[in-house]
Amino acid sequence: MTLTGAPTAPRNGTLAGIRPGGPGTAPARVRADARIVARADGRGGTALPVLDGSGPLALRRTRGSGAEARVMVVGAMSGPLGGDRFALTARAERGARLHVGSAAATLALPGQTPGEARYDVRLDVADGAELHWLPEQLISATGSDLRVTTLAELATGARLVLREEQVLGRAGERPGLLTTRLTLRVAGRAVLDQQLSCGPGAPGGWDGPATLAGHRAVGQLLVVRPEFAEQPPAPRMLGDRAALMPLAGPAALVTALAPDALRLRRVLDEGLALLG
Repeated sequence: MTLTGAPTAPRNGTLAGIRPGGPGTAPARVRADARIVARADGRGGTALPVLDGSGPLALRRTRGSGAEARVMVVGAMSGPLGGDRFALTARAERGARLHVGSAAATLALPGQTPGEARYDVRLDVADGAELHWLPEQLISATGSDLRVTTLAELATGARLVLREEQVLGRAGERPGLLTTRLTLRVAGRAVLDQQLSCGPGAPGGWDGPATLAGHRAVGQLLVVRPEFAEQPPAPRMLGDRAALMPLAGPAALVTALAPDALRLRRVLDEGLALLG
């Protein structure tokens, strides 16, 4: 990831995940993996027995509150660029409380190597555990081509707060091609599986009145709580371009459009406050 305001390392040398080439060869594609495992420590807190990142996916533990462990994803080099493959897995075991964020926005950029970049996220939450996945915005820059997949697998008594925000282009520029897929399964049952493609090369109508309607920012807030199975939140509009909807399971989804990232965040924060 390129994180705005964070230092980046060059795409050469001997960092993990890079396959260096000789003179005159094409720039190496980057393979990067990161893993987080959170486990109740038996003293009312949460331990992190696994906190492992490579290449551009650097993980840092920060100060948490109460029983919660906090982890920040910090960009250590530029990317994702064309052909890169990033993967991050986070698992909260029974009784653990885990909060994962990022140091700044992620910037998808074009690369000298052709081809689609991928960023795959897998979240596993055990019965009695809670995970907050709250990264900063993903910005799709002109010429980039990125596919992001997020799969959340939850046990019956698990809790999840997940936020995704996509910004189409930097100020005054057109976006790249961005495809995002969000899948939620609870106790092995599919609760949500949705995909959105935006930018040049996306299916026709992505910017039309039935989809983004000219807006530059789109986001989702997914909240899973066991109590929603018996008492789902009521559906409602949040302004003109956002809606809160209960799902067919112990979950609720807020989907929002906005002209910019700041106003998108305000709407999603409003939805989170309503969902408790």
